[in-house]
Amino acid sequence: MDIPIHGQCDPRFEAVKTAFERNFTEHGDLGASVAITLDGEFVVDLWGGHLDEDRSQQWQEDTLVNVWSSTKTMAAMSLLLLADRGAVDLHAPAGNYWPEFAQNGKKDIEVRHFLSHSAGLSGMDKKVDGDALYDWEWMTKALAEQEPWWKPGSQSGYHALTQGHLIGEIVRRVTGQTIGNFFRQEIAEPTGADFHIGADASLDQRIANLVPPPSRPSPPSDSIAGRTFANPGVDATDPRKRAWRAAEIPAANGQGNARSIVRAQTAMANGGEAFGKTIMSEGGTRRIFEKQTEGVDLVLGLPLTFGMGYGLNNPAMPLSPNTNTAFWGGYGGSSVIVDQDARLCFSYVMNKMQSGLVGDPRGFGLAAAMYMSKQ
Repeated sequence: MDIPIHGQCDPRFEAVKTAFERNFTEHGDLGASVAITLDGEFVVDLWGGHLDEDRSQQWQEDTLVNVWSSTKTMAAMSLLLLADRGAVDLHAPAGNYWPEFAQNGKKDIEVRHFLSHSAGLSGMDKKVDGDALYDWEWMTKALAEQEPWWKPGSQSGYHALTQGHLIGEIVRRVTGQTIGNFFRQEIAEPTGADFHIGADASLDQRIANLVPPPSRPSPPSDSIAGRTFANPGVDATDPRKRAWRAAEIPAANGQGNARSIVRAQTAMANGGEAFGKTIMSEGGTRRIFEKQTEGVDLVLGLPLTFGMGYGLNNPAMPLSPNTNTAFWGGYGGSSVIVDQDARLCFSYVMNKMQSGLVGDPRGFGLAAAMYMSKQ
Protein backbone atom coordinates (compact mmCIF):
# COMPACT_ATOMS: atom_id res chain seq x y z
CA MET A 1 0.00 0.00 0.00
CA ASP A 2 1.45 3.36 -1.09
CA ILE A 3 0.80 5.83 1.72
CA PRO A 4 1.63 9.47 1.00
CA ILE A 5 3.85 10.80 3.81
CA HIS A 6 4.80 14.47 3.89
CA GLY A 7 6.82 16.83 6.06
CA GLN A 8 10.29 16.82 7.55
CA CYS A 9 12.21 14.46 9.80
CA ASP A 10 15.69 14.98 11.22
CA PRO A 11 17.89 12.01 10.19
CA ARG A 12 18.49 11.26 13.88
CA PHE A 13 14.77 10.47 14.20
CA GLU A 14 14.41 8.29 11.12
CA ALA A 15 13.05 5.52 13.36
CA VAL A 16 10.03 7.72 14.08
CA LYS A 17 9.31 8.10 10.38
CA THR A 18 9.61 4.34 9.95
CA ALA A 19 7.22 3.74 12.85
CA PHE A 20 4.82 6.32 11.41
CA GLU A 21 4.78 4.51 8.07
CA ARG A 22 4.28 1.21 9.89
CA ASN A 23 1.18 2.60 11.60
CA PHE A 24 -0.42 2.80 8.16
CA THR A 25 0.78 -0.53 6.82
CA GLU A 26 0.46 -2.64 9.99
CA HIS A 27 -1.76 -0.83 12.52
CA GLY A 28 -4.65 0.37 10.40
CA ASP A 29 -4.06 4.11 10.41
CA LEU A 30 -6.08 6.13 7.90
CA GLY A 31 -4.80 9.70 8.28
CA ALA A 32 -2.45 11.00 10.95
CA SER A 33 0.28 13.40 12.01
CA VAL A 34 3.25 13.19 14.38
CA ALA A 35 5.46 16.01 15.64
CA ILE A 36 8.42 16.32 18.01
CA THR A 37 10.53 19.19 19.30
CA LEU A 38 13.93 18.78 20.93
CA ASP A 39 15.37 21.74 22.84
CA GLY A 40 12.52 23.82 21.45
CA GLU A 41 13.20 23.03 17.77
CA PHE A 42 11.16 20.76 15.49
CA VAL A 43 12.94 17.53 14.64
CA VAL A 44 9.85 15.71 13.35
CA ASP A 45 6.78 17.16 11.62
CA LEU A 46 5.10 14.50 9.50
CA TRP A 47 1.61 13.97 8.19
CA GLY A 48 0.06 11.54 5.77
CA GLY A 49 -2.73 9.24 4.76
CA HIS A 50 -6.29 10.16 3.97
CA LEU A 51 -9.30 11.95 5.37
CA ASP A 52 -11.91 9.42 4.26
CA GLU A 53 -12.25 5.67 4.31
CA ASP A 54 -12.51 5.65 0.50
CA ARG A 55 -9.02 7.21 0.50
CA SER A 56 -10.07 9.85 -1.99
CA GLN A 57 -8.85 12.88 -0.01
CA GLN A 58 -5.36 13.27 1.41
CA TRP A 59 -4.59 14.51 4.92
CA GLN A 60 -3.22 18.03 4.40
CA GLU A 61 -0.52 19.97 6.22
CA ASP A 62 -3.18 22.10 7.95
CA THR A 63 -5.80 19.38 8.54
CA LEU A 64 -7.42 19.59 11.98
CA VAL A 65 -9.32 16.94 13.92
CA ASN A 66 -11.04 16.70 17.28
CA VAL A 67 -8.33 15.40 19.65
CA TRP A 68 -10.64 14.59 22.56
CA SER A 69 -8.83 14.53 25.91
CA SER A 70 -5.49 15.68 24.56
CA THR A 71 -7.33 19.02 24.88
CA LYS A 72 -6.98 18.66 28.65
CA THR A 73 -3.27 19.50 28.41
CA MET A 74 -4.24 22.90 26.97
CA ALA A 75 -6.75 23.58 29.76
CA ALA A 76 -4.19 22.56 32.39
CA MET A 77 -1.49 24.71 30.82
CA SER A 78 -3.85 27.71 30.87
CA LEU A 79 -4.49 27.31 34.60
CA LEU A 80 -0.81 26.70 35.33
CA LEU A 81 -0.02 29.93 33.49
CA LEU A 82 -2.38 31.84 35.80
CA ALA A 83 -0.77 30.15 38.81
CA ASP A 84 2.66 31.15 37.51
CA ARG A 85 1.51 34.77 37.34
CA GLY A 86 0.24 34.62 40.91
CA ALA A 87 -3.37 35.09 39.85
CA VAL A 88 -4.45 31.65 41.14
CA ASP A 89 -3.31 29.68 44.19
CA LEU A 90 -3.58 26.03 43.27
CA HIS A 91 -3.84 25.08 46.95
CA ALA A 92 -6.65 27.54 47.67
CA PRO A 93 -10.29 26.44 47.88
CA ALA A 94 -11.94 26.68 44.49
CA GLY A 95 -14.72 28.60 46.18
CA ASN A 96 -12.34 31.52 46.72
CA TYR A 97 -12.61 32.19 42.98
CA TRP A 98 -16.01 30.63 42.31
CA PRO A 99 -18.14 31.27 45.43
CA GLU A 100 -21.19 29.33 44.21
CA PHE A 101 -19.06 26.18 44.03
CA ALA A 102 -18.55 26.05 47.82
CA GLN A 103 -21.82 24.25 48.59
CA ASN A 104 -22.94 20.68 49.17
CA GLY A 105 -19.70 19.42 50.70
CA LYS A 106 -17.33 21.22 48.34
CA LYS A 107 -16.01 24.13 50.39
CA ASP A 108 -12.69 22.37 50.99
CA ILE A 109 -12.12 21.29 47.38
CA GLU A 110 -8.97 23.02 46.19
CA VAL A 111 -8.11 24.17 42.68
CA ARG A 112 -5.43 21.47 42.46
CA HIS A 113 -8.12 18.82 42.85
CA PHE A 114 -9.54 19.90 39.50
CA LEU A 115 -6.13 19.39 37.89
CA SER A 116 -5.65 15.93 39.42
CA HIS A 117 -9.13 14.51 38.72
CA SER A 118 -9.69 14.15 42.45
CA ALA A 119 -12.55 16.60 43.07
CA GLY A 120 -15.15 13.82 43.13
CA LEU A 121 -17.07 15.32 40.21
CA SER A 122 -16.15 12.92 37.41
CA GLY A 123 -19.73 12.84 36.13
CA MET A 124 -22.95 14.66 36.83
CA ASP A 125 -26.12 13.96 38.82
CA LYS A 126 -28.31 16.34 36.84
CA LYS A 127 -29.13 14.82 33.47
CA VAL A 128 -27.25 16.49 30.62
CA ASP A 129 -29.90 16.44 27.91
CA GLY A 130 -29.96 17.90 24.42
CA ASP A 131 -27.42 20.65 23.93
CA ALA A 132 -26.84 21.25 27.65
CA LEU A 133 -23.22 20.09 27.31
CA TYR A 134 -22.63 23.04 24.99
CA ASP A 135 -24.16 25.53 27.45
CA TRP A 136 -21.37 26.81 29.69
CA GLU A 137 -23.65 28.45 32.26
CA TRP A 138 -25.84 25.36 32.55
CA MET A 139 -22.87 23.02 33.02
CA THR A 140 -21.03 25.12 35.58
CA LYS A 141 -24.20 25.84 37.58
CA ALA A 142 -25.01 22.12 37.73
CA LEU A 143 -21.46 21.29 38.85
CA ALA A 144 -21.55 24.00 41.49
CA GLU A 145 -24.75 22.54 42.94
CA GLN A 146 -23.60 18.91 42.98
CA GLU A 147 -22.21 16.88 45.87
CA PRO A 148 -18.90 15.02 45.37
CA TRP A 149 -19.11 11.30 44.61
CA TRP A 150 -16.13 10.47 46.85
CA LYS A 151 -13.92 12.25 49.37
CA PRO A 152 -12.22 15.05 47.44
CA GLY A 153 -8.45 14.77 47.21
CA SER A 154 -8.37 11.14 48.36
CA GLN A 155 -7.89 9.53 44.95
CA SER A 156 -8.35 10.18 41.27
CA GLY A 157 -11.41 9.39 39.22
CA TYR A 158 -11.01 10.57 35.65
CA HIS A 159 -13.13 13.70 35.06
CA ALA A 160 -13.64 12.78 31.41
CA LEU A 161 -15.81 15.75 30.38
CA THR A 162 -16.27 17.79 33.55
CA GLN A 163 -12.62 18.68 34.17
CA GLY A 164 -12.59 21.28 31.43
CA HIS A 165 -15.61 23.13 32.80
CA LEU A 166 -14.17 23.08 36.33
CA ILE A 167 -10.80 24.44 35.22
CA GLY A 168 -12.39 26.77 32.70
CA GLU A 169 -14.69 28.38 35.23
CA ILE A 170 -11.71 29.24 37.45
CA VAL A 171 -10.04 30.82 34.42
CA ARG A 172 -13.23 32.75 33.61
CA ARG A 173 -13.74 34.01 37.17
CA VAL A 174 -10.13 35.18 37.43
CA THR A 175 -9.65 36.70 33.96
CA GLY A 176 -13.16 37.53 32.79
CA GLN A 177 -12.43 35.54 29.62
CA THR A 178 -13.60 32.15 28.48
CA ILE A 179 -10.83 29.57 28.60
CA GLY A 180 -10.95 29.30 24.81
CA ASN A 181 -10.18 33.00 24.43
CA PHE A 182 -7.56 32.97 27.19
CA PHE A 183 -5.78 29.98 25.68
CA ARG A 184 -5.84 31.54 22.22
CA GLN A 185 -4.47 34.91 23.33
CA GLU A 186 -1.91 33.75 25.89
CA ILE A 187 -0.67 30.43 24.46
CA ALA A 188 -1.84 29.61 20.92
CA GLU A 189 -1.14 32.95 19.26
CA PRO A 190 2.28 33.56 20.89
CA THR A 191 3.47 30.05 19.96
CA GLY A 192 1.79 29.90 16.55
CA ALA A 193 -0.30 26.91 17.60
CA ASP A 194 -3.19 26.22 15.22
CA PHE A 195 -5.27 24.74 18.05
CA HIS A 196 -8.81 25.78 18.92
CA ILE A 197 -11.05 25.30 21.97
CA GLY A 198 -14.25 26.50 20.36
CA ALA A 199 -13.84 26.47 16.57
CA ASP A 200 -15.32 29.11 14.28
CA ALA A 201 -17.31 27.88 11.29
CA SER A 202 -14.58 29.23 9.02
CA LEU A 203 -12.39 26.31 10.19
CA ASP A 204 -14.88 23.63 9.13
CA GLN A 205 -13.30 23.20 5.71
CA ARG A 206 -10.09 22.09 7.44
CA ILE A 207 -11.65 19.88 10.13
CA ALA A 208 -11.73 16.20 9.23
CA ASN A 209 -14.37 13.83 10.52
CA LEU A 210 -13.24 11.15 12.92
CA VAL A 211 -13.88 7.50 12.11
CA PRO A 212 -15.58 6.01 15.21
CA PRO A 213 -13.83 3.19 17.08
CA PRO A 214 -15.05 -0.35 17.64
CA SER A 215 -17.58 -0.50 20.47
CA ARG A 216 -16.19 -1.22 23.91
CA PRO A 217 -17.88 -2.87 26.89
CA SER A 218 -19.69 -0.46 29.19
CA PRO A 219 -18.80 -0.46 32.89
CA PRO A 220 -21.55 -1.36 35.38
CA SER A 221 -24.18 1.38 35.40
CA ASP A 222 -24.04 1.80 39.18
CA SER A 223 -20.24 2.16 39.34
CA ILE A 224 -18.45 5.48 39.39
CA ALA A 225 -17.05 4.66 35.94
CA GLY A 226 -20.50 3.81 34.61
CA ARG A 227 -22.03 6.97 36.05
CA THR A 228 -19.15 9.07 34.68
CA PHE A 229 -19.47 7.91 31.07
CA ALA A 230 -23.28 7.86 31.11
CA ASN A 231 -23.70 11.51 32.08
CA PRO A 232 -22.58 13.53 30.26
CA GLY A 233 -22.74 10.92 27.53
CA VAL A 234 -21.13 11.54 24.15
CA ASP A 235 -20.98 9.72 20.86
CA ALA A 236 -17.85 9.48 18.73
CA THR A 237 -19.72 11.22 15.90
CA ASP A 238 -20.62 14.28 18.02
CA PRO A 239 -17.50 16.18 16.82
CA ARG A 240 -19.07 16.31 13.36
CA LYS A 241 -21.75 18.68 14.71
CA ARG A 242 -21.30 22.42 14.32
CA ALA A 243 -22.73 22.91 17.83
CA TRP A 244 -20.00 20.67 19.29
CA ARG A 245 -17.24 22.47 17.42
CA ALA A 246 -18.52 25.92 18.35
CA ALA A 247 -18.86 25.16 22.07
CA GLU A 248 -16.03 25.30 24.57
CA ILE A 249 -15.59 21.82 26.07
CA PRO A 250 -12.02 22.16 27.34
CA ALA A 251 -11.79 18.51 28.34
CA ALA A 252 -12.68 17.12 24.94
CA ASN A 253 -13.34 19.33 21.90
CA GLY A 254 -10.01 20.88 20.96
CA GLN A 255 -9.41 20.95 17.22
CA GLY A 256 -5.78 20.54 16.22
CA ASN A 257 -3.06 18.30 14.86
CA ALA A 258 0.26 17.01 16.16
CA ARG A 259 2.17 20.12 15.11
CA SER A 260 -0.26 22.47 16.83
CA ILE A 261 -0.23 20.45 20.05
CA VAL A 262 3.57 20.44 20.10
CA ARG A 263 3.72 24.16 19.35
CA ALA A 264 1.55 24.85 22.38
CA GLN A 265 3.14 22.31 24.73
CA THR A 266 6.82 22.83 23.85
CA ALA A 267 7.11 25.54 26.51
CA MET A 268 6.20 22.94 29.16
CA ALA A 269 9.14 20.77 28.07
CA ASN A 270 11.56 23.60 27.43
CA GLY A 271 11.73 25.69 30.60
CA GLY A 272 8.74 27.86 29.71
CA GLU A 273 10.12 29.10 26.39
CA ALA A 274 8.83 28.28 22.94
CA PHE A 275 9.64 29.68 19.50
CA GLY A 276 11.21 32.87 20.75
CA LYS A 277 8.54 33.58 23.36
CA THR A 278 8.58 33.13 27.13
CA ILE A 279 5.20 31.66 28.05
CA MET A 280 5.85 31.03 31.74
CA SER A 281 8.73 30.62 34.17
CA GLU A 282 10.71 27.41 34.37
CA GLY A 283 9.41 26.96 37.92
CA GLY A 284 5.87 27.31 36.62
CA THR A 285 6.39 24.43 34.24
CA ARG A 286 7.82 22.23 36.98
CA ARG A 287 4.56 22.40 38.91
CA ILE A 288 3.16 19.67 36.69
CA PHE A 289 5.37 17.21 38.63
CA GLU A 290 3.92 18.01 42.05
CA LYS A 291 2.36 14.61 42.70
CA GLN A 292 -1.29 14.79 43.76
CA THR A 293 -2.66 11.25 43.56
CA GLU A 294 -1.34 7.76 42.97
CA GLY A 295 -3.18 4.47 42.59
CA VAL A 296 -5.87 2.80 40.52
CA ASP A 297 -8.10 5.47 39.02
CA LEU A 298 -11.76 5.05 40.02
CA VAL A 299 -12.98 5.64 36.46
CA LEU A 300 -10.30 4.32 34.14
CA GLY A 301 -9.27 1.38 36.33
CA LEU A 302 -5.61 2.03 35.49
CA PRO A 303 -2.70 2.59 37.91
CA LEU A 304 -2.14 6.32 37.43
CA THR A 305 -0.07 9.03 39.05
CA PHE A 306 -1.40 12.55 38.55
CA GLY A 307 0.52 15.75 38.98
CA MET A 308 -0.90 19.16 38.23
CA GLY A 309 -2.98 18.57 35.13
CA TYR A 310 -1.00 15.74 33.54
CA GLY A 311 -0.42 12.06 34.11
CA LEU A 312 3.10 11.36 35.35
CA ASN A 313 5.53 8.68 34.29
CA ASN A 314 5.33 5.76 36.73
CA PRO A 315 6.58 2.15 36.87
CA ALA A 316 3.14 0.79 35.99
CA MET A 317 2.93 2.98 32.85
CA PRO A 318 6.54 3.70 31.85
CA LEU A 319 6.22 5.90 28.77
CA SER A 320 9.72 7.35 29.13
CA PRO A 321 13.12 6.41 30.55
CA ASN A 322 13.17 9.83 32.20
CA THR A 323 11.63 10.68 35.57
CA ASN A 324 10.30 14.15 34.79
CA THR A 325 7.95 13.12 32.01
CA ALA A 326 4.27 13.98 31.84
CA PHE A 327 1.66 12.81 29.37
CA TRP A 328 -1.94 12.50 28.42
CA GLY A 329 -3.97 11.18 25.54
CA GLY A 330 -7.36 11.35 23.94
CA TYR A 331 -10.21 8.96 23.21
CA GLY A 332 -9.37 7.10 20.04
CA GLY A 333 -5.61 7.42 20.14
CA SER A 334 -4.18 10.96 20.17
CA SER A 335 -1.32 11.48 22.63
CA VAL A 336 0.94 14.13 24.16
CA ILE A 337 4.27 13.71 25.98
CA VAL A 338 6.20 16.44 27.80
CA ASP A 339 9.69 15.32 28.86
CA GLN A 340 11.53 18.00 30.80
CA ASP A 341 14.63 15.88 31.40
CA ALA A 342 15.23 15.33 27.67
CA ARG A 343 13.56 18.62 26.63
CA LEU A 344 11.34 16.66 24.27
CA CYS A 345 7.75 17.40 23.35
CA PHE A 346 5.78 14.84 21.34
CA SER A 347 2.30 14.46 19.88
CA TYR A 348 0.48 12.02 17.64
CA VAL A 349 -2.98 12.78 16.22
CA MET A 350 -5.10 10.65 13.91
CA ASN A 351 -8.60 10.43 12.44
CA LYS A 352 -9.26 6.67 12.72
CA MET A 353 -10.15 6.02 16.33
CA GLN A 354 -9.32 2.91 18.30
CA SER A 355 -11.11 2.00 21.54
CA GLY A 356 -8.52 3.32 24.02
CA LEU A 357 -9.28 6.35 26.15
CA VAL A 358 -5.77 7.67 26.85
CA GLY A 359 -3.73 6.55 23.86
CA ASP A 360 -2.96 3.27 22.11
CA PRO A 361 -0.07 1.31 20.54
CA ARG A 362 0.17 3.59 17.51
CA GLY A 363 1.19 6.61 19.56
CA PHE A 364 3.13 4.57 22.11
CA GLY A 365 5.11 2.96 19.28
CA LEU A 366 6.04 6.36 17.91
CA ALA A 367 7.12 7.49 21.38
CA ALA A 368 9.26 4.38 21.76
CA ALA A 369 10.91 5.16 18.41
CA MET A 370 11.55 8.71 19.59
CA TYR A 371 13.36 7.51 22.71
CA MET A 372 15.32 4.95 20.73
CA SER A 373 16.45 7.80 18.44
CA LYS A 374 17.39 10.03 21.37
CA GLN A 375 19.76 7.51 23.01
